[in-house]
Amino acid sequence: MVFYLSWVTVSAKIRRGLYEKLRRYGISVSEVIRRALEEEVRRREEQEVRNVLECAQEILRKIPPEEIVSVVRSSREER
Repeated sequence: MVFYLSWVTVSAKIRRGLYEKLRRYGISVSEVIRRALEEEVRRREEQEVRNVLECAQEILRKIPPEEIVSVVRSSREER
């Protein structure tokens, strides 16, 4: 399986003083931005999973435990 990476350019305006400090310290702006964006996406995806799990938990609380046990047992017997 072959994956082709496709890139886009993202730009941002920053204060000149910050830009000069970035250059002085040799900070790779693209690497910092890439890592920050990847981390933010990861956090948002984790939050999305948490929200789905909370919703599922609310639904499962409404089902009596005996019914869950019954469904699991019948599922095992089908195998």
